[in-house]
Formats: sequence, C-alpha cells, structure tokens
Amino acid sequence: MEAEADPVESGTTVWRTTSIEIENENEREQKIRTTCGFVDDKDADKTPRVVSSIFVRDGRILATPANEYRTGESPPSRATLREDDLAVVLVRRVGESALVTSEHAGWTATRSIGIIRAEPLIVRWLHIWLQTPTAKARIDEDVTAHVEPTVSLDTLRQMLFPLPPPDVISAYHRAFSLIEEMISLYRESARKSVELADALHKDWVSSHGPWESRSLAKVAKPKTGKGSERSLLPPPMGPSTDVVAPRDLYDLPVPHVPRFRLSGPAEAGESYPPGTIMLSARSDGAHIAVLNRSATPLRSVVAIRPAEDEDRWWLLHELRSRSGDIVGLAQGQNSREISALALKRLKITWPDRFSRAEFHTEVGPLHEAAQLLVSKIATLHDLRNALLRDISAKAGILREPTTKSAEQGTGVPHSAKIPTPRVDRTGHESGWPPKYRWAHE
Repeated sequence: MEAEADPVESGTTVWRTTSIEIENENEREQKIRTTCGFVDDKDADKTPRVVSSIFVRDGRILATPANEYRTGESPPSRATLREDDLAVVLVRRVGESALVTSEHAGWTATRSIGIIRAEPLIVRWLHIWLQTPTAKARIDEDVTAHVEPTVSLDTLRQMLFPLPPPDVISAYHRAFSLIEEMISLYRESARKSVELADALHKDWVSSHGPWESRSLAKVAKPKTGKGSERSLLPPPMGPSTDVVAPRDLYDLPVPHVPRFRLSGPAEAGESYPPGTIMLSARSDGAHIAVLNRSATPLRSVVAIRPAEDEDRWWLLHELRSRSGDIVGLAQGQNSREISALALKRLKITWPDRFSRAEFHTEVGPLHEAAQLLVSKIATLHDLRNALLRDISAKAGILREPTTKSAEQGTGVPHSAKIPTPRVDRTGHESGWPPKYRWAHE
C-alpha cells in the first residue's frame, strides 16, 4: 500500500499516516469502500434482518427478537452487510463500530450506519483506531447536532489514521479480540449469578410464605437526590465521591458498578455508604444498583438505605421483582421522574428477620461472585483504554474527546500528556497537520 504520507516510527516498525481518501487516490478501483444504509431507523425494530445504530454496542452487533424473525431474503443492495465489513454508527453514539460476523452477513443497514468495506486487516485496524481517544476527538470536531449528534461519511473518509505493518495489526487485533471475549464471558457469568438470585427470591416468595406486606417506608429510608449533571462542580483535586445520574443506572447487566463515570467534591451533597440501593425509572422498568463505594445521587435517582445491612439482598430482589409497579409510581415524560415520596407507598413482601437473614446468607455468595466479575471487567476496560492511548501515542498524537469534559459538566476540553515514547523522536514524524502535533518535551 503506497500513499503519500509521512511515516511514524515506533520502535523497529514504521506506521504510515493515511486516510481512506489517500488509499483510494491512485487506485483504479477503490481499495476501501464506504457507504451507508437507507432504511429508516424507526422501522428497524419492526423489520426483520435490519441493523440500526441502537444494535451496535460494545464492539458487537446485538440482535433483537424482531430482527431474528425471517420472512424471506431481500435482494442485495449497497446497504447489505457482508462478513468482515465494519459497521460505524453515524447518529447519536457517533464513531462506535462493530465488525460484521457471519451471524449478520446479508442483513440490511439503516441510515444511521456507515459501512466500511476493505481487506480484513484494514477493517480490523479501523475498528481499533476508531476506539482511540485521538479518533474520538477528531470525530467530535465534525459532529453536527441539529436534532441529534451526527457525523458524515466524508469525515470518516478524510480522517487521518496511522497504518501499522500487517503483523502489528494482527497482534493488536488478537489482543483486543481476547479482551472483548473475556469481557463478554465475565458479563454473562455475572448476569447469570444475579438471575439465579432472582430465581431463588421468586421461589422463596412462592414457597416459604405467606409473609406480610409492608410499605417501603416501614423497612427502609428512601431519599431523592438533588441537582443535575450540569450543576456539578469541576472534578476536585482533593477528596471526591462518585455521583450517580439516572442514565448511569440504565441497562446495567447486573446491579453492581465498581465506579461511576461522574465525581464531585466529597463535602458537596449527601453521600451514601456502600450497600445503599440506587434506583431510577423509565418506561421500560426500574433500573437499580447496589453501591460498592460511597456515592451521591442526582435528581431522579432515589437512594434507598435498608434499616439493617442484612436486609440488603432481600430488598434488592423485591425491588427488582416489582419493576412494573415502580414505573407506575413514576411521573413525567417516559416515566423518568421517580421520587422517594412516591416509593414510600410501594408495597413489598417482607419475611420475618430470620428468613431475611437466611436468604441473605444463601444469595450473598452469588452477589459476591457478580461483584468480583464486574471488578475484573473494569480491569479489562482499563487495559483496553491503556492500549488505545498507547496506540495514539505511537501515532505521534494523543488527544482527548471533548465529550469527557462535557460529561463532567465543565465544558472545558480534558487535556492529557503523551506517554513517554519508546524511542527518541522530534515530534514531527507523524505526518499529522501542524495544528495537531504535540512536541515531546
């Protein structure tokens, strides 16, 4: 692959800087093809064998029950996915991508999906590169948001990226694939542990009773959080505490989170200790987590502190089993406004203290296993992020996406220093435009 771009030296290898446009410039036929789907996203969940942006998550394409239904093959088109294509999200979660496997080959992409088609090594590398902080920062610059965040195919075609030798790409692809497989395995194992605890709770309710019904106010202390993400102060230099926003509880595979994405000064707001249950709601149900470390809830998140620590697991599974009832108590658009006052009226099944203690002993090991697996997943995420930052540094530039600082409510880009390079460099080898170069000090 020859292209007019400067090389990037890293150790004993040379990484060329190129782009999809550069790779296609001097070729009779395009080496890297790009296109997008044409099916409306609103029809995606009702149409069989269709992939939209909501199905591209965590580097994989997820299938919904509606999509698994087959009514016959549709004729191939430019929007038909092939095995080893790269599906890139163009709307909302812009830049997120997934490699197309045989499972989804032949499916049709919606307008919110960009398709990159090339030889497998290039596609695999672009899948990795798009996850780097540098690529995310570059995409952030061209995002438009008239209605929702959107990025164009032109941005993907023009975006510069380093291209390592094939053996380096293969090594990175294997490493990232193994990380993703381990995360998937740990996540599924943790989910099964909690599902087993749910099943045990259901069995206890149906076979160990009858037990009395009590209002939540009689067995726990619920309190509604205050403030919003925008009102958060900048990340503190001193002691801090996790901050829980409603969306941080949505779609959790298990009710355990090792750390939350937001933080605030330890002295600001009311912080709740480990073991406290955090709850939010929306139209699809209640979303719940048990704190592993101290945290402060924001508006539309209710902190629920059981009267006794040994009541924690019974209370958790009671709340999980009454998800629909909780949504019925919520107000506002999409049932997102839940309050402690409303939850106090919630009726729950409450056994005697000896039965609650026995249940706690029975399901405790299942939750400990889930917590351990979630901790391992966090470690793997840290490893993957470190590799992605190292790739950015080897390319000669390390940038941070502005969305990180926006999530913290500061509105100021989050700066980061380039890790110490493995070889002496001047800072001018990368081939990136001068405004993107950071001199090594």
